[in-house]
Amino acid sequence: MTSTAAPERRSTTVPLDWKEVWFTNCPMVSANNIDQELGWCREEFKKIGVEYAYFRHAPENNWYPHYIHNLDNLIRFGGLYPPIHVNADIRRTVLLGATWVSEGGCMAVRARDPFFRMEDLKGKKIGISKSLNTVKNDWWRIQEHMGIETMLRLHDLTMDDIELVEFPYPDDWYDKPEMLVPPMNNPSELWMRRDHKHDLAFRPLETALLNGTVDAIYTQSKVFQHLQEATGRIKMIEDLSRYPDWTIQVANTPAVITCTEVMADEHPELVVAYMKAMVKVGRWANDNKRAAAYILNHQTFYRDAEDTYQGIKDVDMVPSLSAQNLECIKIGKDFMVSHGYIHNDFDVDEWARPEFLEKAAEEVLAEEWERRSWSKLPAGGGLDVEGTRLG
Repeated sequence: MTSTAAPERRSTTVPLDWKEVWFTNCPMVSANNIDQELGWCREEFKKIGVEYAYFRHAPENNWYPHYIHNLDNLIRFGGLYPPIHVNADIRRTVLLGATWVSEGGCMAVRARDPFFRMEDLKGKKIGISKSLNTVKNDWWRIQEHMGIETMLRLHDLTMDDIELVEFPYPDDWYDKPEMLVPPMNNPSELWMRRDHKHDLAFRPLETALLNGTVDAIYTQSKVFQHLQEATGRIKMIEDLSRYPDWTIQVANTPAVITCTEVMADEHPELVVAYMKAMVKVGRWANDNKRAAAYILNHQTFYRDAEDTYQGIKDVDMVPSLSAQNLECIKIGKDFMVSHGYIHNDFDVDEWARPEFLEKAAEEVLAEEWERRSWSKLPAGGGLDVEGTRLG
């Protein structure tokens, strides 16, 4: 009998050096995924004499710091569930900002099956994945679980009305030698090595759906959805992103920015430098959505650049800690607590530290005023925003 036990895994990192800052991101909508091509964040760190690089640029760093944040000098911009897990159960981190994308989730079925409503799935089999990798957070499963439960509830159904079929999988690509060498200068290099828009490792339940093992699976709205529909073999019978209720749109989103508490408390200038770049890049992206979409298409799972544009055209690319973003984060965290995906609860409002974003915004505004004032004042003019009311 073949064992399903996960192999022994461990995370490795470079020695700590506060003259270095590492970044990592997920292949989703964020200012960081745009900046990795623009290089504005690297410029901000050069101003203060600090090297800024993708964390996999150093061969000593394997993939796991992206999930367990065991590099003190790492800043992460990515999916919601792993950083919630880290702050709850692994180490204290700081929430710096968030980008909200309404992606909700869809219920996917085979195109020619006679399923047209969620009610048609009563008594049917719905798949759910289970990572055997115990080092990292099982974020795939969490969003599947949350999406399935929500869609059933919207149609007066419960988990008892369907047969949930679990699919354990190794989730071990992080340890494959070809994914560890050579070092990468940019996250886009990862996707150059994998045809990520058609790699079923990113859609582990699709094969089970197409071969008839299950009758339906969860998939993300817009991202993944359009790639799957384009095959002509899959259709969607429910889509949470079409509902006016924004509280059911949490699907490993919002994308959030986190750093370690030690970085925030002992080296706040590093955090501010990063957030300044995110504000600048976010503003640029808001003004140049099609250009931003072209860049994001290299890393995300939208069908193509036009599909990416349609997905981001209404997204505010400047990260924020708005009340709505924080409430969405709380919804995701509360689901993880109530369903046993994290052991410890925490206060999201205390996790959030808005002072870094506020300081970054002040510095961006001051720099912009100084740059513009040179054409209007004899010797230019700085802007003292502290204690000053503008307007």
